[in-house]
Amino acid sequence: MTLNLVMYASAIMAVAVVIYMLIKKMDIKMTLFLMGIVLIFISLGMGKEIAIKDFESTGSFLLDPLQVIVQQFRDTFGAAGFIILLLGGYTAYMSAIGANDVTVNVITKPISKFKSVYVLVPVVFLLGNLLSLVIPSASNLAIILLATLYPVLKKAGMSTLTASAIIATSATIIPTPLGSDNVAIAEELAKHALFANMSVTDYVFQYHALVSIPTLIFIAIVHYFWQKRMDKKLAFNGIENNDESIVADHDLGIAGGKLYKTVYAILPIFPIILLLASYGIQLSTGTAINVSVEIATIASLILAILCELIRYKGDKKVLENTESFFKGMGGAIPIVALLVAASVFVTGLKSIGLIDEIQALMQHNQGQGFDFILPLILVALTALIVLLSGSGIALFLAMVPLVVPLAEAAGISPIAISVPMGLAGNLFRAVSPVAAVVLIVAGTVKVDPIEIVKRTSVPMLGGVVFMFVLSMILFL
Repeated sequence: MTLNLVMYASAIMAVAVVIYMLIKKMDIKMTLFLMGIVLIFISLGMGKEIAIKDFESTGSFLLDPLQVIVQQFRDTFGAAGFIILLLGGYTAYMSAIGANDVTVNVITKPISKFKSVYVLVPVVFLLGNLLSLVIPSASNLAIILLATLYPVLKKAGMSTLTASAIIATSATIIPTPLGSDNVAIAEELAKHALFANMSVTDYVFQYHALVSIPTLIFIAIVHYFWQKRMDKKLAFNGIENNDESIVADHDLGIAGGKLYKTVYAILPIFPIILLLASYGIQLSTGTAINVSVEIATIASLILAILCELIRYKGDKKVLENTESFFKGMGGAIPIVALLVAASVFVTGLKSIGLIDEIQALMQHNQGQGFDFILPLILVALTALIVLLSGSGIALFLAMVPLVVPLAEAAGISPIAISVPMGLAGNLFRAVSPVAAVVLIVAGTVKVDPIEIVKRTSVPMLGGVVFMFVLSMILFL
């Protein structure tokens, strides 16, 4: 009884501290590391073993929690961590050689040809999400679109708030094997027999896309009707659009011929093209061509370097510019560290026995027709944390090590948790008035963040409901 009391008290304390730090928008990595270490010490004090398979003790209980961190770093760098580092490096290199700018320019240029302002709403929303394949950061994408796309939308007659809402919701749930959240969950699923050898490509195209693509289309339609209704409401109330908020017209100044623009527009998404091609060949011919994200990224990097060598006729600065790739890999280290910190924290929870208790409770309630309750609770928790903290992915990455054990205990597919929870975090971000992307858009167009949220809330909340129901239909 006393041990159970210690277990529950320490678990509640640790989870409360983590949630507090998330809400306060403080660095969550060190909190997870610290709480994980504290929980491991508590478990050792309770006479329990550290809950890691084949754990190699240092021989000292004081050093064993640190050995947990070392072991988790080794495991993560050998799997999802290496992929995330490569993707961070490739994205940085694409920015350094100007390929990302070319892609943005090529995709946004045709928008000026549309005649109807409101037809532009779903089109621009979907194009913005497509651009998030190239620029995965919601904040960075918003900054670029505010500088390049926003003036075009204003000239077309779109209201400030409608244009702002579209830009604030541009980076949401596009299905991509290059997303760090998808990489992390696919690696976790692949550790278990039911999903053995699952690649991130399999996860994205067999599961994620089945929900995310219909949801994106649904949100685009809701955007159309909601922005139209809100603009009519403004006109009815006699509120004029704030034209002073228009961002100065600016383009990326892309110079070069059609061949250059075509090739460099493709380079940022070439890893995805390779993955899609290999996946398509496997489906159509049955030929086993195992193109991993790592291979696709390295092959794309080599192609990009060759293109640069041709473009600059072998100039030595081409090879010097490859340094940006390695610096980009370094820039992705915080994501890897977050995954490791989450694993250490979950190890602490497992070691004190909490996960076993939760699993036993869920198994006791299996088969009572409430299979959707666990995914619903986790989506609701995601909503709460994201709305208060503005961070769309931190909680999901922290929960990755728990997805499979909780799903198995509840008797449901882990996909029924990973897909709705991952998508919910990215959708709710645009509804948080403290999210970086909302603050950037609001500050640039000089409106209150709450006004932006009024325009994003209905499309995003509608998308969450649609996404959750579809996920439960497909995966439960």
